[in-house]
Amino acid sequence: MSENTQKEKEQMAQEEMVQEVPQAEETAPAKEEEAAPAQEEKKSFLKRGNKDKAKIEELEKKVELMQLGDAFKASSEDVKEAKRKIGRIVREIDKCISMLND
Repeated sequence: MSENTQKEKEQMAQEEMVQEVPQAEETAPAKEEEAAPAQEEKKSFLKRGNKDKAKIEELEKKVELMQLGDAFKASSEDVKEAKRKIGRIVREIDKCISMLND
């Protein structure tokens, strides 16, 4: 391809672009108006997403606290068994004290 042909093609492409600029400028406000509802919807989704994230974090903390509470919760059987063990230990200590006194 000759150098002149290449230059001519480049010049034609530039002229086409120059002609398209006014058209783009004319349609730009309309495109912005079309995009406005989509932008508002995007903002709405982002706000809702942030609220959802906060709610999820709050619920995760509640679950963690509940699990921690369950770990320390003793059933009535556990309490009875603990009392029996303490009773046995107290009796053993009493035996040791009585042996020391003899």
